[in-house]
Amino acid sequence: MVEIRSLTQLNLADLRQIASGYTSDNKYAVHHTEGESFVSFDLRLVTLDKPYVKKFHYNNEILQQYNTVLRSGYSFGAYDDNLLVGLAIAEAHRWNRSLSVHEFHVAETHRNQGIGKQLMECVAEKARRAGFRIIVCETQNTNPTAINVYRKLGFRVEGVDISFYSNDDYSEGEIAVFMKRRLCAAL
Repeated sequence: MVEIRSLTQLNLADLRQIASGYTSDNKYAVHHTEGESFVSFDLRLVTLDKPYVKKFHYNNEILQQYNTVLRSGYSFGAYDDNLLVGLAIAEAHRWNRSLSVHEFHVAETHRNQGIGKQLMECVAEKARRAGFRIIVCETQNTNPTAINVYRKLGFRVEGVDISFYSNDDYSEGEIAVFMKRRLCAAL
């Protein structure tokens, strides 16, 4: 049985095992137009001619940053016995009472078992009790599976950044999509 508990320490092997990347046959095509009196962003799901393959690359610098974030206590791991099979790494931003989820993954071997939902509900409950108003996640327009998972977990698309990763994001097609889940105040 999988147990959700606080994630207090992370190593590169576990992170790379759980969060290796994704392959997608679809993406959300992003169209951005501006005029003198308007700005418009339009996202439409389209089928790709060939699958989009994204590999995540983690190094010791990123690992050190994440281990620092873990100390704040808003991150959780899903463990099958003592094997880490899922994680949610979240960082608090007190100035606007938000919680940013930097990493949210479930190992391929453990998907479609409700583990992601359990992880996110732990994050949401902890955030709610601490007085946060919102959880923020970022993914890519090339990852419609993640967008759909976040939607099922109560998030909605609230922002698009056409130069979040590089100055070529818009022309190259990998664009940041920000999703948010509002929280009810703790009773």
